[in-house]
Amino acid sequence: MRNSRRGAVDPFIVMDVMEAARAAEDAGRHIIHMEVGQPGTPAPAAARDALARAMADDALGYTVALGLPALRKRIARLYGDWYNVDLDPARVVITPGSSGGFILAFTALFDAGQTVALGAPGYPSYRQILRALDLDVLEIETSAENRYQLVPEDLSGRAYDGVMIASPANPTGTMLDRAALGALIDAAHGAGAAFLSDEIYHGIEYDRRAVSALEISDDVCVINSFSKYFSMTGWRAGWLVLPEANIRQVERLAQNMFICAPHAAQVTALAAMDAEEELKANMAVYARNRALMIEGLPRAGFDRIAPPDGAFYVYADVSHLTTDSRAFAARILDRAGVAVTPGLDFDPVRGAGTLRFSYARATADIEEGLARLTRFMAEEGHIATTG
Repeated sequence: MRNSRRGAVDPFIVMDVMEAARAAEDAGRHIIHMEVGQPGTPAPAAARDALARAMADDALGYTVALGLPALRKRIARLYGDWYNVDLDPARVVITPGSSGGFILAFTALFDAGQTVALGAPGYPSYRQILRALDLDVLEIETSAENRYQLVPEDLSGRAYDGVMIASPANPTGTMLDRAALGALIDAAHGAGAAFLSDEIYHGIEYDRRAVSALEISDDVCVINSFSKYFSMTGWRAGWLVLPEANIRQVERLAQNMFICAPHAAQVTALAAMDAEEELKANMAVYARNRALMIEGLPRAGFDRIAPPDGAFYVYADVSHLTTDSRAFAARILDRAGVAVTPGLDFDPVRGAGTLRFSYARATADIEEGLARLTRFMAEEGHIATTG
């Protein structure tokens, strides 16, 4: 059978790096994982215990398409606790991870051939999902001066039907403050465009808290997930918050595309939201790791970086070291035993000169990874040897 044009999307390079790292581990090598954007911790213990109890007492069959009512109410309460937003639980839709949320939102809000504006660097699956849905992508190169976030001037004079942002962002960890986020929402609405905010890294912030688009407007689509702050990547549980007028449209799509998000994951997610002590302990690890990276990467020779406001990534300009970040990352894996992500995933134009380092793992791994990177860069002649 023939392959469809819609399915001809680019690979997700970080997954290829993960596979190369796995193969190296199968061959007996010890690999430090700085490539993958997932916590090194499992779902909170109380959440796993709650699932064990549910498995003993419940068949865990289909839920309604919009998700467990108790979970939707608990998410609505989170918006009051974190952002002082009074959110109607009826506007919350539980999805199979944020990826399922993207598919539902893009399908519900846009017709084939419409255009969605994205900033580069950015999460690569946005553009691949959009293209698979026969939507056009307007990818705009953001500037270091704007901390690699879109600003209204980037959108001026351009035709688009939607704008998608992330704050904190992947791969940079940079955030938009209230004024900057509000200006983008105003620009999108002024152009008659939908505004979508990926808030998957909310909760993982350091010097200031992230601002939700829902603090500024009800006429937005917010995408979030239990993957990052709640440490539940493989469970595939996320959520959308939508204007009331869009809920029935998304519900019909969810019924047909997914039936529902995994019931077991929803039970786990509900309990995870109250595991405050364990989640705070995870954040303490990220904060420590961030400090190590901000100090250790420049010492290792990766000195063109900006401290991240949130998430658990450092995005480094390595254009003075290589013109092929994919080959450079492969050499780091082969010679240093450290897996890092080439920037080509996040910026097809400038990514050949960037790398993303994740610091979501245990602190001991981060310390060892930095030591290995320092030795590698010395051996490559990029920094002077010491000691």
